[in-house]
Amino acid sequence: MEAEIIKKSFGTHDGSFHADEITACALLLLYDLIDRNKIHRTRDLVDLSKCEYVCDVGGIYVPNFKRFDHHQKGYAGEMSSAGMVLLYLKEKAFIDPTLYDYFNKVLVRQVDAHDIGKMESKGCSFSQVIANFSPIDYNASKKERYIAFMHALDFAYGHLLRMRDRFFYIKKCSDKVKKTMEGRKKYLIFEESIPWIDGFFELNGESHPALFLIMPTERHWKLRAIPPDNNNRMMVRLPLPLEWAGLQEEELKKASNVEGAIFCHKGRFISVWKTKEDAIKALKYTLNKARIDYGNDI
Repeated sequence: MEAEIIKKSFGTHDGSFHADEITACALLLLYDLIDRNKIHRTRDLVDLSKCEYVCDVGGIYVPNFKRFDHHQKGYAGEMSSAGMVLLYLKEKAFIDPTLYDYFNKVLVRQVDAHDIGKMESKGCSFSQVIANFSPIDYNASKKERYIAFMHALDFAYGHLLRMRDRFFYIKKCSDKVKKTMEGRKKYLIFEESIPWIDGFFELNGESHPALFLIMPTERHWKLRAIPPDNNNRMMVRLPLPLEWAGLQEEELKKASNVEGAIFCHKGRFISVWKTKEDAIKALKYTLNKARIDYGNDI
């Protein structure tokens, strides 16, 4: 007699936990496919057979039966349970395809690679952060391990939720970036503070002539140099004037002859000014010094 499946339940192995099953579980929670109070950590096959979703245990990878393990000899792919569940969400149309690509590129692919030993650990990765939630005492009780698992899960869930919300907010702002780019001027001016750099390069910003952008930042305005392409964000197409490097307020005011001077980074990629008009004056100074024609409409 087949076991009765508990709807919206999740099963994974007990003992030590890792980023792959934590991420798989968080993804299923994010799309309301499981309930937080129906998470079971066990290797008992009878108990696991009652779970709707089973990840990282059981020796089966059959997405249609909601089984996602990668440890069995018959699986030769490079996904862990995290990648398997993310792909399942895509194939079942739970997740937007572009969000799938984003999650996979910036997080899940690294989790998979770390779990199967294909990624060298450098610095502090997401997988290492999750591992740090594990109890320090190797003799921790089952209850202590379960509590630690849930803390790690809450962290991963919150991280994925913020990633998703930020991804769609950036997408929503892309229309404003596109409209500002249409003039193909040597500068971009935004009337509100928005995420611009991802949209800019997705809209062929690499071939756009803009060298700087002006944008409000809290109570002030920033003049920021634009990177040459998406892969070199720490570089700029044209730096701010050398004589401004590292200056603040009165010193920057004297060097720039702009009344509302506040700060210029020593790296000469960003500066802050009191008003939009001050930022525009700073832009004109910079372009004039570089002998760049910017027209008469600024």
